[in-house]
Amino acid sequence: MGRKKIHVYHALFTSLPVNEAATRAAVENRLEEVKRFRQIGLVRQEALITPGYEPRFHGATNVISKPTERLAIRNADKEAELIRKSELLDKALEGLSLDQREVIERSYLDTKGEFDFISCGEMGISDRTYRRIKASAIRILAAAMGLEVYEVQEEDRSTKHEVG
Repeated sequence: MGRKKIHVYHALFTSLPVNEAATRAAVENRLEEVKRFRQIGLVRQEALITPGYEPRFHGATNVISKPTERLAIRNADKEAELIRKSELLDKALEGLSLDQREVIERSYLDTKGEFDFISCGEMGISDRTYRRIKASAIRILAAAMGLEVYEVQEEDRSTKHEVG
């Protein structure tokens, strides 16, 4: 990654009040969600067929329940959402450098589950460099996927009340 590109990302993240820990957690959750979807697919919810034996007293609301319809819609929507998230992650990964992409894939998307220090040795870089590359890749992924969590700054609440 060129120096100019690094300065642009650095300026972006230092000028905005981004909560680094919450942003990192959001990116890690998205990576874990996409990893699970790619490994096993969508775990669909099924309708319960066991009736409840407690009496239900309700008034004449003329409202009917369609649990199977709701579940079918939820399953279809959830699968479409996970496919969209997976495609967005692929596009975001294309914007990373080769080292950053390899670090993210080894840390989060591989099925091997290697520790970071093992990946450092296999890549031939130090632990500090590995963590630095990983942190910058997570920042870029957060910006690319729209997962930044901004800090809420409280405004000065001391207002003057004028009597008139």
